[in-house]
Amino acid sequence: MSKKKKSKDIDNEEVSNEFEEQKLESETTEDIDDSDENIGNPSYEELFDKNEELEKALLRKNADLDNAMKRTLLEVEKAHKYGTEKLLQELLPILDNLEHALSNLSKNATKEDKEGIEITLKSFESTLDKFGLVPIYPENEEFNPEKHEAVSMEKDKKKQDGFIGNIFQRGWELHSRVLRPARVTVIKN
Repeated sequence: MSKKKKSKDIDNEEVSNEFEEQKLESETTEDIDDSDENIGNPSYEELFDKNEELEKALLRKNADLDNAMKRTLLEVEKAHKYGTEKLLQELLPILDNLEHALSNLSKNATKEDKEGIEITLKSFESTLDKFGLVPIYPENEEFNPEKHEAVSMEKDKKKQDGFIGNIFQRGWELHSRVLRPARVTVIKN
């Protein structure tokens, strides 16, 4: 190919590129002109109504944000308060075993053995107390299905109907939430 032909091809490309650019510019300015016509000049009432609409939307969004923050704070507080719940539930059988060991000591157990178990039990209970775990030991109370689990019924002329008879296993509450109900018998004369 000759040099003249190559230069003509390059010139033709430049001209067509310039033509495309001019065409794009004219389309863009037409789009801008069309959008200006669509906007128009809104009246004072339309602007006032739009302003009120936007203010109400802003108030709603601020209220939504405020409510979301309050919910989040409550959820964080609840997580701190009850975050140890599963761990404490797993520790309760260990506490029960210590109580059973203390009540079922053999006759040939030494005084030191009994004191050792009692000290361990008290230490364990005081540690649980630091985390907000409180025992439910319902002596001379009326049966409450939210805090007590009825195992059976029994007769006892000394107590009123609906009161707690024997306590098989004490229950536990974590910050007023029942972790485990107390297992009891209920008086029915």
